[in-house]
Amino acid sequence: MTKRYLTEHDVAFEEHNINEQPEYINYLKSNGFQSLPVIEIEGQPAFSGFRPQQLQAVAG
Repeated sequence: MTKRYLTEHDVAFEEHNINEQPEYINYLKSNGFQSLPVIEIEGQPAFSGFRPQQLQAVAG
């Protein structure tokens, strides 16, 4: 849902698939995340899960 939301609102993003890039699993765990997706936006706190209000703020 998050990926679809960003795409539909023309928000550029970089995707890291943990099935294809398992090295990201340790990175996410070391930063306290236990669920996906994780959204990292420069200058803002990272968050996980589908959060429409936070995504709307990114989409403008």
